[in-house]
Parts: sequence; C-alpha cells; structure tokens
Amino acid sequence: MSAKNPDLDYIQLHAMAAGSRANGPGLRVVIWLQGCTLGCPGCFNIPTHSQSGGEWLSVGALFERIQRLSSGLEGLTVSGGEPLQQIGPLSALLGRVRRETGLSVIVFTGFSEVELERLPGIAALKASADVLIAGRYEQNQRLARGLLGSANKRLLFLTERYQTADFADLPEAEILIGLDGQVIYSGIDPPA
Repeated sequence: MSAKNPDLDYIQLHAMAAGSRANGPGLRVVIWLQGCTLGCPGCFNIPTHSQSGGEWLSVGALFERIQRLSSGLEGLTVSGGEPLQQIGPLSALLGRVRRETGLSVIVFTGFSEVELERLPGIAALKASADVLIAGRYEQNQRLARGLLGSANKRLLFLTERYQTADFADLPEAEILIGLDGQVIYSGIDPPA
C-alpha cells in the first residue's frame, strides 16, 4: 500500500448493493465493509465482523463499481463491520466520491463522538461525508428507526445537505440482491 497513491490502497468489502431506500434518504448504493472488533452485544450484522471474510479491492476498483452504479442514485451509504477500522482507504474512496460524483455520503460507525475526535485520519473522512451515524449499538436502548439502532446513537451532520427530518420516514427494513446475487437483509431493523 502506497501513501503516494491512495488508489493503490486496498479496502475489505463484505457486500455491495444498489437501489436501497432503507439506508438513507433517496435511492442509494450501499457498501458493507468487512471487519469489526467493537463487539456490540446484539449486533445483527455478525457476518461482517471477521477479519478474514469479504473481498479485497483497490480503492480505485471499488470507486469504479460505485461510479458505474451511481446513475440516478442520490447517495452512497457505508456500513459494516466497522468502516472506520479501515479509515485510510475509506477516506481515499470517499474523497474520490466527493470529487468525482454528485453522490451524498452517509457513514455508520460504532465509535462515539469522543472516540472519533481521537482517530487518526478522521478530518479527511469528515471532509468527504455528509453524515456520520455514531455510537455503539446499545441493546438495552434499542430504537431501530431513523437509521438509529439505539437511542444513544447520534446523527452528526457534517454538511447542510441533510437534516433530521430527512431520516424520519425511512423504511426500517428491506431485502436487496447484492451485485454477486447474494440476498441481503438490510435497514436499521432487518428481519432476523
């Protein structure tokens, strides 16, 4: 991996789907990144936690996939796993999305606002995202609406593109077909 050319960096992708309405305002492409060490009790996306699963792609190759799917879509949503455990290549990817497309960007993270401020590379990521959805999933505070899995999670608006009302009427669940034909149960409250 090269610091001089971020497109040579690699990102570990769990799954990708286009046409989501349950992962943010408008019609969106969603990428789920592989790997999470946070271990939130009650997390519904356990298959994304292993560090050994998924597909390794260069940032450039993943950007090209997103760009091919972006026609007619409003945005890109990044979920996981824990996306910010791949903050370097993710920031490079989102930088290209910001510079080369009109897509909005929403990123889910289990890190709290305080933890985010201590993460190396967070400024670059924030410069390329419209909204961060931050905080660990807390099973005893389950909410499952407005893209907030639990009541402690926060919508952090980094641009003026969206406001809280844009997240109020999103479907809580949907079934998508991934680019590889995989059936994906998605949204903030997907079927078990």
